[in-house]
Amino acid sequence: MSAQTDTPGSVTAVYKVSGMSCGHCEGAVSGEISELPGVSSVKAVASTGEVTVVSAAPLDEEAVRASVDEAGFELVGKI
Repeated sequence: MSAQTDTPGSVTAVYKVSGMSCGHCEGAVSGEISELPGVSSVKAVASTGEVTVVSAAPLDEEAVRASVDEAGFELVGKI
């Protein structure tokens, strides 16, 4: 499994998102994903297309995909 535990009770997952090109894009993606239940932090990096999500439990990838779609971008998948 590609998830790693950083602190007790938290799970870190990294996703690849296509279409981000600036800080506004990073904010849009981060804002949508941060609304998912259990998410404690989100860091999106437009230059790499990577979005790192820390949550209380593993997230449903379809829920993450829906959030990324809502922000106007495409979830490529989990890294």
